[in-house]
Amino acid sequence: MMSMTCHNLEFVRTRLDFVACGCSSNAPFDKLHSKNSSKGLLRSVNRGYKSRKLQCCRRDVGRCRVFSTKTPETLLSGIVPAPPPALDLKKESTSTISLPNLFEVVADDLQTLNKNLLSIVGAENPVLMSAAKQIFGAGGKRMRPALVFLVARATAEIAGLKDLTKEHRRLAEIIEMIHTASLIHDDVLDESDLRRGKETVHQLYGTRVAVLAGDFMFAQSSWYLANLENIEVIKLISQVIKDFASGEIKQASSLFDCDVELDEYLIKSYYKTASLIAASTKGAAIFSGVDDDTSERMYQYGKNLGLSFQVVDDILDFTQSAEQLGKPAGSDLAKGNLTAPVIFALEKESKLRDIIESEFCETGSLEEAINLVKSCGGIERARELAKEKADLAIQNLQCLPSSPYRLAMEEFVKYNLERIA
Repeated sequence: MMSMTCHNLEFVRTRLDFVACGCSSNAPFDKLHSKNSSKGLLRSVNRGYKSRKLQCCRRDVGRCRVFSTKTPETLLSGIVPAPPPALDLKKESTSTISLPNLFEVVADDLQTLNKNLLSIVGAENPVLMSAAKQIFGAGGKRMRPALVFLVARATAEIAGLKDLTKEHRRLAEIIEMIHTASLIHDDVLDESDLRRGKETVHQLYGTRVAVLAGDFMFAQSSWYLANLENIEVIKLISQVIKDFASGEIKQASSLFDCDVELDEYLIKSYYKTASLIAASTKGAAIFSGVDDDTSERMYQYGKNLGLSFQVVDDILDFTQSAEQLGKPAGSDLAKGNLTAPVIFALEKESKLRDIIESEFCETGSLEEAINLVKSCGGIERARELAKEKADLAIQNLQCLPSSPYRLAMEEFVKYNLERIA
């Protein structure tokens, strides 16, 4: 594994979180960071006051393969041996892929998970239990626990396991609880009234109960995580909870900021979306008992899949109707959250900058901005980015033996891209 590190280094959590790995590459990030180091923190809350961004200089240097000081483009690329042919959706996808079909190979595992979720939340507080029922019963895809089961079964053959371990199943439950807690908090921050067509927890019970319900679920998942008694997985998942908060802070500190760069967007997307998916896939591999190289590739699969998913979601925010989205089109842009399509469009259209920096003060300015994003090639370039991350996810599956589970993991990547094909 060490021999691969110098040219196959992992994505790290923030630019000041990059520390030297001891390999030949040791490029500093000062130039990348200095450009935006004095941007306002939480501009949307405290407009007019300027302060330096929070900076994290972690020194807990782990094994060489974990941290790097390569450029963001290299770090965000993932670990791959030698690139196989890239995905060609037009050629390879002859029919629409559905999640129920993809997850059919782990359907029994998901059914067991659904039965266990409410019981592990606990029934000590009726309000919290009711809040948990509200969101667990809102028709979620269970994408993250499904990935845990797929990776677990795909790697079990390598390790000689005949079935999933109790740790695999508990990990899937913990992952879904953490995801659910993050959704509850996200709905509070976004002031969302609906989630998957149902009223949100804060809409039903108020902001105070919603925040406490999310906190309780984070705490409960942490308790079950500690009882797994695997320090590597505990560190892995605990970092995810920290990443959620970091992602929200990073997003809030760059609202309506037209100078935000693509690597900043990708790092924020990692914090908010890809971190949990990557931890899900790597944690499952660790509990299968596979070697470090295989578990690392499962991490890279989950990371790149998560980034691809986020980019696709951000594209759909411009290309789908309000009915399809369940929220107004361009809602992220309206709130000042500049995603990949906008960042790409800003490179070509100066008028878009003027509209965004005015915070859509004029009637019809949001619709004009959306049309500029579409006409300036922002959607097309974002599609290319989503496909690039999807290709990397597929490539990191090459270490697994052929099986229905590996095939489902590959098809899952294609399913994501089909949403914008």
